[in-house]
Amino acid sequence: MSENHTRAVPSVAQDMADGATVVALHGDIDLLAVIALVQRLDALTAYPQPDLVLDLRSVAFIDCAGLGLLCRARNRVLARRGRLRLIATSAGFLRMLRATGLWGVFEVHPRLP
Repeated sequence: MSENHTRAVPSVAQDMADGATVVALHGDIDLLAVIALVQRLDALTAYPQPDLVLDLRSVAFIDCAGLGLLCRARNRVLARRGRLRLIATSAGFLRMLRATGLWGVFEVHPRLP
């Protein structure tokens, strides 16, 4: 039996705030989304001292591939002596950071700076 698993890639909105690049992600951040998002985030973290804010407040679901994407972005930013901030209010996401040992690894805020 063949099923069509086509679905939309999560939407991404990009803006600037106080010199930082703000990327608002919407929808599910899973393996399929990561494939579409990795190049975009790599481009934003390719230059010296990137200041990146990822707004995750409209993300409905994030899996281990999504967490891997966040870790990749963090590692690229730190390697270039930049700054990465996450904007997140979801109790489930914050609980996931704690459960995976990533709490304290990311700079997490409840609202945009």
